[in-house]
Amino acid sequence: MTVIGITGTDGAGKGTVVDYLVTNYGFVHYSSRRFLTEAVLKKGLVPTRNQLRLTANELRAEYGDDFVVRQAYEQAARDGATRIVIESIRAIAEAVFLKAQGGILLAVDATPEIRYGRVQTRRSTTDQVSYEEFLAHEALERNDPDPHGMQKAKVIKLADYSIMNDASLAVLQQAVDGFIVNQL
Repeated sequence: MTVIGITGTDGAGKGTVVDYLVTNYGFVHYSSRRFLTEAVLKKGLVPTRNQLRLTANELRAEYGDDFVVRQAYEQAARDGATRIVIESIRAIAEAVFLKAQGGILLAVDATPEIRYGRVQTRRSTTDQVSYEEFLAHEALERNDPDPHGMQKAKVIKLADYSIMNDASLAVLQQAVDGFIVNQL
């Protein structure tokens, strides 16, 4: 099985990279956010950004810090998928699990101003925040004080390959093509 894990900051273009890998390289997408949203809804709660984070922390505390990614990987194995992309890797244990399975970790980033503009354009329910709130969420997710929380800054440093997505879609796609050629 070929496994790519995607990490990065909010609004950096992780979903765009995933879509490109699915469309152009035949990968099957497994979404941590979708898994967490389902877990939040099962609890009868609203899937706000904060609730998704808290639920992920609770699941990691109960089942292990690699739980979310392990669930995606195991589902892919049950599905018989041979080329999978798991979005998003947010905890160190998730990155370690991914790499232990022979996976490659790809980080995607962009400047905060560009990322905020992107999240305001997509306007999902968790994106409807001020720039100050966006930066506050970002600070917490980069280094959550909860021992089972997100450690995006440390996970990004563990990446096997990084893409800075501050330019056009065509430039991003070329970078993804370069990643595929160099890593697979």
